[in-house]
Amino acid sequence: MEPSNDTQISEFLLLGFSEKPELQLIIFGLFLTMYLITMCGNLLIILAVSSDSHLHTPMYFFLSNLSFVDICFTSTTIPKMLRNIQTQSKVITYAGCITQIYFLIFFAVLDIFLLTVMAYDRFVAVCRPLHYMVIMNPRLCGLLVLVSWIVCVLNSLLQSLMALRLSFCTNLEIPHFFCELNQMVQLACSDTFLNNVVMYFAAVLLGGGPFAGILYSYFKIVSCIRGLSSAQGKYKAFSTCVSHLSVVSLYYCTVLGVYLSSAAIQSSHSSKIASVMYTVVTPMLNPFIYSLRNNDIKRALKTFFVKETTKLS
Repeated sequence: MEPSNDTQISEFLLLGFSEKPELQLIIFGLFLTMYLITMCGNLLIILAVSSDSHLHTPMYFFLSNLSFVDICFTSTTIPKMLRNIQTQSKVITYAGCITQIYFLIFFAVLDIFLLTVMAYDRFVAVCRPLHYMVIMNPRLCGLLVLVSWIVCVLNSLLQSLMALRLSFCTNLEIPHFFCELNQMVQLACSDTFLNNVVMYFAAVLLGGGPFAGILYSYFKIVSCIRGLSSAQGKYKAFSTCVSHLSVVSLYYCTVLGVYLSSAAIQSSHSSKIASVMYTVVTPMLNPFIYSLRNNDIKRALKTFFVKETTKLS
């Protein structure tokens, strides 16, 4: 089959989860609910951090950045999927597909980078408590976030430009609910060797590298905690890391574990489930993980709503 001319490619078809009409309403309601919970939960985290001066610390600065990225990450895919279900259309334009790939990769990798920076922050807090505010000064915090953004912009730009060089045959159906780079590469009729090399090299470097950094940070944290004499000190030190460790475990387990299993059985359905876990479920759960055990966040939100209620009355 001869590949078609690139200029003739104007749109792709997103097949979504199911073509059964009776399931469309259920899927729409489920994803709309999860999207609204994600938006509200992460916005409340940002609101709590910005409104309470006691939370203007490095840890909460990174947490508010993570919440913002999670909102953007989810908004990259879910609104388009909901619109397609509502309009009973599966079409996404070629430009829209490339744009979605760019922002999806950008926010996914930025999530990983922020989790790595937060691991370093916890390492300094536990192992260098007396020098914490000196080391984690506003300039360094801003620089860490800025570098993360720059690296993610360059990586997403490279991946998107590599996708633009692909030629496609007549089959333009993507068996997914959003444009995923791997699925797009599999549809191509042109040589995809260079695309695969760049894609997997970036995955190892920008996914595995930060993960190694997180593991090293927690190795040092555990060593420092074991060196503490009092049980209360050990509990207090470890409790500051529980939320972050839970989010890291949730994110990497869903991305690595489910994708590896879906690749092994070559199932597009398993790939969709994996994508839902890390693009929707994880961003939705993050605010609950960070707020349920965090009295500072609860106090900040309570104070904010009390003030707003007082103003209205």
